Amino acid sequence: MLKKRAFISFDYDNDSDLKTLLVGQARNPDSPFEIVDMSIKETIATNWKDNARRRIKGCDVVIVICGEYTSLATGVSAEVKIAQEESIPYFLLWGRANGRCVKPKAAKDSDKIYNWTWDNLKKLIGGAR
Repeated sequence: MLKKRAFISFDYDNDSDLKTLLVGQARNPDSPFEIVDMSIKETIATNWKDNARRRIKGCDVVIVICGEYTSLATGVSAEVKIAQEESIPYFLLWGRANGRCVKPKAAKDSDKIYNWTWDNLKKLIGGAR
């Protein structure tokens, strides 16, 4: 099975633990996706968006992990906007099982936040959205 390359967009300040969990799931033997470390470790500066665009264009799908403060994360909104502009499929995951999760500002009104289960994740990677 050819695995899809995934870019993870998440609120670095509040949801790094969720990114770690998703990276762990990508290592499952039956995972339909792989994550190449696409994290951008520089501050949001003039060339940050260019670097993000290049990395997103190198992926098949963008997984957006939504947490309590995602709407305030300017980097997440910028990455979603880039995915939209480049026609890279993306989907939103409900990151906190026992918490409030919000969409990034750049998400469309029609974008649904999907429950984060292993079965859902495999279906979403496969295009079921």
